[in-house]
Amino acid sequence: MAHPSQLGLQDAASPVMEELIHFHDHALMIVFLISTLVLYVIVAMVSIKLTNKYILDSQEIEIVWTILPAVILIMIALPSLRILYLMDEINDPHLTIKAVGHQWYWSYEYTDYEDLGFDSYMVPTQDLIPGQFRLLETDHRMVVPMESPVRVLVTAEDVLHSWAVPALGVKMDAVPGRLNQTAFITSRPGVFYGQCSEICGANHSFMPIVVEAVPLEHFENWSSLMIEDA
Repeated sequence: MAHPSQLGLQDAASPVMEELIHFHDHALMIVFLISTLVLYVIVAMVSIKLTNKYILDSQEIEIVWTILPAVILIMIALPSLRILYLMDEINDPHLTIKAVGHQWYWSYEYTDYEDLGFDSYMVPTQDLIPGQFRLLETDHRMVVPMESPVRVLVTAEDVLHSWAVPALGVKMDAVPGRLNQTAFITSRPGVFYGQCSEICGANHSFMPIVVEAVPLEHFENWSSLMIEDA
């Protein structure tokens, strides 16, 4: 999860997020090189009094500074489109979960099970135990099996919400009357935090998302206990 004074992105917990981080570094390096070149040209023009007459009117230079930006844009666009299609790819999910946004909490329905669903509220500050994070911990976590494709159907009951977990590279708007879908695969066990990313009213900041990835055996035990308790 994020920590104070962090400059980069969160550690990736899914293959898609790893691709997004690589693309971010790729694009940032291109921006850095362009900025360096532009800064050098500006400093040179301001500090050097001599002028080369061939630079003032040169067809070759105009061809270069027309073609070069096009090549740079292609270098950015191709990997971007590849990741865009990867994010929309949903192949044979092992588990489907319906996430419904409310003012101001989330509810989850495990649609592959007959009676497995619960509401997820933020744990108030006064009820936190040592080791839990303020404004991020919930009373019920969304538990998923690791290394398994999980599809999340996202909708809302009242106003616009957005289901987002940065470490998984997932962000999907929750729109009343509309069912959006996204998917992810957790590459390692752990607890991953997110928050509603669409301003949805007075308590918008108090509806966190907690995804816990566990081995398949532990997930089966957890689901059995939840069904028995229900």
